[in-house]
Amino acid sequence: MNHPPFTSRQIGDFLVTALSDGNMSASLDLLSGIETADAGLIQRSAGIAEPGNIHINCYLIRGQGRTILVDAGAGGLNNVGGLLKRNLGAAGVSPADVDTVLLTHGHPDHIGGLLDAEGRPVYKHAELYLHPLEAEYWRDDERLKMASERGQRNFKLVRRTLEAYAQNLRFLDGKEITGGILPVWLPGHTPGHTGFRIDSGDKCLLIWGDIVHFPHIQSAHPAVSIVFDCNPAQAEDTRKKLLEQAVKEKLLVAGMHLERRGFASVLMADGGYRISYPEE
Repeated sequence: MNHPPFTSRQIGDFLVTALSDGNMSASLDLLSGIETADAGLIQRSAGIAEPGNIHINCYLIRGQGRTILVDAGAGGLNNVGGLLKRNLGAAGVSPADVDTVLLTHGHPDHIGGLLDAEGRPVYKHAELYLHPLEAEYWRDDERLKMASERGQRNFKLVRRTLEAYAQNLRFLDGKEITGGILPVWLPGHTPGHTGFRIDSGDKCLLIWGDIVHFPHIQSAHPAVSIVFDCNPAQAEDTRKKLLEQAVKEKLLVAGMHLERRGFASVLMADGGYRISYPEE
C-alpha cells in the first residue's frame, strides 16, 4: 500500500498535516549576502539535486471541530504548484470542508490557490484571516505605482483575492484564532508576515511562513536575504531571533519552503544554525 504524500503531527487537540502544492523554480542569484557558488555548495552538500528549486507547503489543521488551512499555495498560477487541491482530497478534505484559511502573507505562492479560474473563492465557506498591515500594504496605491510589472501583477492578485473574500475577510488582532492557535507577527519578508503557533502542554508547533526560502542556506547564514523580502534588514532580524528562539525552546517548526516532509527542528551548528528533518 502506498503511503499518503504527506506527514502529520499531533499537537494536543490538533492534527497538523503538511500538504505539498508542488515546487517552483528559482535561482540562487536571488539571494544576497552569499556568493552563488557557496550557496550552491550548501545545497548540494544537503543532497539537493536541483539547488535552485523551492518547495511549497501548506498546512491543514484539524481538531476541536475545525478544518483550518494555512496558506493556499500557488494554485498553478504561472505553471507553479497546483497540487494542493489533489492533496487535500488525499487527506479526505474538500475545499467546501475548510472553515478557516490563515494567510502568512500575500505573495502569489501563498494565495494563488484561493481563486478559481473564474476568479471565485475556492474555499467558499471559509473565513479568511490575515494581518491588517498586510492588507494595508497591498492596498497602497503609491506602492502599486512604484512596483515593477511583475510586482504590479502581485498587487492586483491580492486585491482581487481580498475583494472576492470580502464578506468573510477577518483581520488578526493578536488574539487566539481558536483555543490553542495564536498568530505571531514576523515582519520583514512583508509588513504583515505572520506565523501561527500551536501550544498544548509540553508540545509546541510554530508554522513560521517564509522565515527561510532556502532552509539549509539561510539557517547556516541567517544574514542571507532573498529579493522577495520587502525589508531585508527587518527580515534578517526576525529570522535571527526566531532561529534562536526555536533552539532555546526546542520548537517543532513548519515552513512553507521546508522540504516536503514539512516539519523540522533547529539546531546550533558552527556559529549558525542547522535545519534537522525528523526521520520518517
